[in-house]
Amino acid sequence: MILCLVLSLVLGQVSAMQVSTPGDQQVSMGQTVTLQCSFHSSISSSSAVSIDWSFRPQDGGPSFTFFHFSGSVAYPPSQAPFRGRVQWVGNSHRGDASIQLLNTSLSDNGTYTCAVKNPPDVHGAPAHTQLTVTPGGRALRFSDVGVLFILVLIPSSLSTLMHLGRLCCLGNRCCSGGGANQRVPRSPSIALTEGKGPVYRNLTTREKIVLCCNMYLQDPDYDEYYLHSKLHAEPVAESQC
Repeated sequence: MILCLVLSLVLGQVSAMQVSTPGDQQVSMGQTVTLQCSFHSSISSSSAVSIDWSFRPQDGGPSFTFFHFSGSVAYPPSQAPFRGRVQWVGNSHRGDASIQLLNTSLSDNGTYTCAVKNPPDVHGAPAHTQLTVTPGGRALRFSDVGVLFILVLIPSSLSTLMHLGRLCCLGNRCCSGGGANQRVPRSPSIALTEGKGPVYRNLTTREKIVLCCNMYLQDPDYDEYYLHSKLHAEPVAESQC
């Protein structure tokens, strides 16, 4: 009876290893992520502490150990897919078994397991963390409202650009070489004087723009009419005051 009680107390002490990791971690592709792992043992940590990290791919396949720490020495992976991409950043004397994974890729998605043993405390359960690697920056998630907004915004933007382009083309026709030859009466009294021809002057840039915009707004087909009239217009002679 007493022997059983002693054995249960001893086994309880040596089975007190507690290992913990975050349930989920996320990182952008190409970035560095720290796979955190901490442990607590009823026995003081020594050089006998051993740490193993294993990985199970998200798309299936067997789990395999890729990192080992023992005797205060870290043994990084020497084979693909983690070769040259794992660094030891933990401290076994402080209960830290964390490692860093460099230059993450989509193939790194999966479950990472941290197992720690501190003889004679070797019966603690390992801890697991799920790593999600997103393809650059934050993953884009479109809601129904966002999709609807895009479907409405794109056609309206294209329509606006087409109208602006049409207006600019018409303005260029009006305000280019042809627009420089436009004439308006300098004075209504002189223009209406019987027996005298109207006096003309060159339009200013401001007047050209206003004239083009007014013509465009009044008749959307003015540009075709303008080109047609330019081809068939007869030259107008200027008169002197």
